Amino acid sequence: MLLIDTLSRIVHIATAITLVGGSVFTLFVLLPSAKTLPEEAHKQLALAINGRWKRFIHGGIALFLISGFYNYFRAIPNHKGDGLYHGLLGAKMLMAFAIFFFASVLVGRSARFDSMRANKSKWIGVVVFLAAAIVVISGFLKIRG
Repeated sequence: MLLIDTLSRIVHIATAITLVGGSVFTLFVLLPSAKTLPEEAHKQLALAINGRWKRFIHGGIALFLISGFYNYFRAIPNHKGDGLYHGLLGAKMLMAFAIFFFASVLVGRSARFDSMRANKSKWIGVVVFLAAAIVVISGFLKIRG
């Protein structure tokens, strides 16, 4: 079990590094830089990036769900009756589901969410903020014991 537990944690953290890092890069480097391009070049760049980034988002969500639920079910016996742990972990999960929604919308094609994609910086900012909150909660839960 130690090997599976270790691999699951590595997958979870590596996925977080990849997706959160990509989101931070997009928010603070890519989007501001893309604004300097002519409109047609900007649209082509956005389409090209979305096509590739979408695979990372969807694959990352799958990896998060698999590794996250595995890690959660392995940790439950160690935190039986610990209300603070379960409350913070529940908040972390709700924030993660919100991130999954926003990230999926931002790389999606549904016309229903065109207004969100038109304001991409705002929503990626929300994703980055929620991800930072999850990192803070995770760090606290890990050192708290």
